[in-house]
Amino acid sequence: MNGADTAWIIVATALVLFMTLPGLALFYGGLVRARNVLSVFMHCYAIACLMSVLWLAFGYTIAFGDGNAYWGGLGKMFLLGVGTDDLAGTLPEVLFFAFQMTFAIITPALIVGAYVERVGFGFVLLFSGLWMLLCYAPVVHWVWGGGFLSDGGIFGDTGVRDFAGGIVVHETAGIAALIIAVFLGPRKNHTTPPHNPGFVMTGAAMLWVGWFGFNGGSQLAADGGAAMALTVTHISAATASLTWALWEKVKFGKASLVGMVTGTIAGLASITPASGFVGPVEALIIGAVAGVLCQEAVNVIRNMLKIDDTLDVFAVHGVGGIFGTIMIAVFGAGSFAAQLGSLAIVGVFTLVVTVVLVFVVKMITPIRVDAETENSGLDIIVHGERAYDHAS
Repeated sequence: MNGADTAWIIVATALVLFMTLPGLALFYGGLVRARNVLSVFMHCYAIACLMSVLWLAFGYTIAFGDGNAYWGGLGKMFLLGVGTDDLAGTLPEVLFFAFQMTFAIITPALIVGAYVERVGFGFVLLFSGLWMLLCYAPVVHWVWGGGFLSDGGIFGDTGVRDFAGGIVVHETAGIAALIIAVFLGPRKNHTTPPHNPGFVMTGAAMLWVGWFGFNGGSQLAADGGAAMALTVTHISAATASLTWALWEKVKFGKASLVGMVTGTIAGLASITPASGFVGPVEALIIGAVAGVLCQEAVNVIRNMLKIDDTLDVFAVHGVGGIFGTIMIAVFGAGSFAAQLGSLAIVGVFTLVVTVVLVFVVKMITPIRVDAETENSGLDIIVHGERAYDHAS
């Protein structure tokens, strides 16, 4: 065990949990109508709790167990046989488990943004739990757990390069979000503006800070590689924020706060897979392109395809993660065959698993609330609470 590595990953684990709670919750919560903000908080919080238990029970062993190239097996269910002296590299294995658990929390939580304001709470919990176990965890094994997409797998000695989750986190969550949005159909009223842009900015800022643990921690060591990952993460986020705002100014005559901080998230998602393989100049390029590319993807999904992916999960996370994954090969840090091939394989797998799960879960619990609940707001009808009591 290395004490410095262990201390850093303990901090990084806390930072990644901070991304979901409270960062993502505030970012998403501020973007919806006031009558639905508590439902968004509830989705994020409940998913964090449920994924933690499921990761302990089955998720970790599926992802990092000693199975075969496709499946980790069930040998480490409930961390049976894993003690404080067992190591994963230079870290206590129980710490590696906890760090990866925070990734298993935020990935299904990202999908929340696609279905807010109209989804059934039972569907959220049942779908998220099954999706994490049957889609996310196997993909983790394929890419990070020594599976068939990694070094020595189907792409030869040099497998896919995905430092912190461009494929594993952002592509899977983005595709799943788009599919659920299609199944749900549009909201009854999707022209209302964000009810609290201040929440959105605060949540984005928390995500930015937490992303240092997300990307810097993925080095799994306290060394120069972690420092570089942290640095390029920041550069990409800052650059994408500026290019998103500039592109808004060019197109609409005004640069908005919500737009600028959405650009931040686009820059962060795009640098995530590449953060362990590029330097500051490459990060500058990735961020500069991401701010424009993801904004145009929003336009395509919303206005051309007419898909109500409520908070633009696919356009920002999906497109950003895919773009960053490809840029690894563009900058010579990975092979085009491995990067594009893995994107295709994981994309098809995610699509199939998500579609099947939506059909299965719909037979058990409704996917969408009724029209009256949607009109009155999920907060008061589903959860019996209001975010703002204006009479008090």
